[in-house]
Amino acid sequence: MSAPAPVLGLILAGGQARRMGGGDKPLLRLAGRTLLDRVVERLAPQCAAGLALSANGDPARFAGFPGPVLPDPVPGQPGPLAGILAGLEQAAAAGIGSVVSVSGDAPFLPDDLVARLAAARDAAGGALALAASGERQHFTIALWPSALAGALRAYLDRGERRVGGFVLARSPALAAWPTEPVDPFLNVNTPEDLAAAEAMLRGA
Repeated sequence: MSAPAPVLGLILAGGQARRMGGGDKPLLRLAGRTLLDRVVERLAPQCAAGLALSANGDPARFAGFPGPVLPDPVPGQPGPLAGILAGLEQAAAAGIGSVVSVSGDAPFLPDDLVARLAAARDAAGGALALAASGERQHFTIALWPSALAGALRAYLDRGERRVGGFVLARSPALAAWPTEPVDPFLNVNTPEDLAAAEAMLRGA
């Protein structure tokens, strides 16, 4: 059996964190470590092609990140799809066939994320695989072929912004995880979420 093709890990950190009072949400601390550090720890071992970070503004604030910081390649801050486009174009330029995108505020990502997404994609014979937990599909936690870069740029150039609209049009395969004892795709969106995540870590 051949080794799986290397995957570039893309961490999306472009949100404005309004519900957390603004700033860079991935730099918030959870039990003494940043959310970003926790995401990197879980994702890096799964990504033989390394990591990249989608973020606008001064990249120096992410000086400790082990990979390039990619600004949006299209103007107007059109949302997470612009960050995903940056990752797809970065991968395509480097000859990397796949990108796994994750949220920069999801500190409990599963350690089999890439393997299970790839298995779901291959079993379905499709191009794109999406993570799910409970009854929810997570459109920004997905395995993308870098060959979709052109189609995604065209989608954004038409003024489209909906992540789900682009993803669902491609009939993605699904890989589902249980939500107990912890939803692995829990997003830390509010101070209450942060306190709940700390409680989960103490419980673990």
